[in-house]
Amino acid sequence: MPFSFHAACAGRHVRRMCLAACVLWAAALAVPSAWASGKEDHDRARQAVQAGQVLPLPVVLERLQREVPGQVLEVELEQERERWIYEIKLLTPAGQLTKVKLDARTAEVLRVRSRESREDQQRSRDNR
Repeated sequence: MPFSFHAACAGRHVRRMCLAACVLWAAALAVPSAWASGKEDHDRARQAVQAGQVLPLPVVLERLQREVPGQVLEVELEQERERWIYEIKLLTPAGQLTKVKLDARTAEVLRVRSRESREDQQRSRDNR
């Protein structure tokens, strides 16, 4: 049987399609568990608010804006050693990316960490 470039390409094409199908199938199987995990997290957070263990997010954000003003980019609610913690990333009016940890029961600010912008980091290196 003579070599056919078209047949060789078709064989590779079929293998690629099979590989792509396998990857998509694996991803599809993984997604429902990720959605379920997110739903469970949401349910746990709602239960914690209803039980009075955690302040509602709007209350926490209002208090946060008084101490560390900025545009909220991301919010996470985590449980660390039997204590609920809100971890909030925000962009300050000065343009700094800032991560704030708050006690979720009291909205007390526990820690504030700011990251310098790349321009500020470069200036710091240039001034050394």
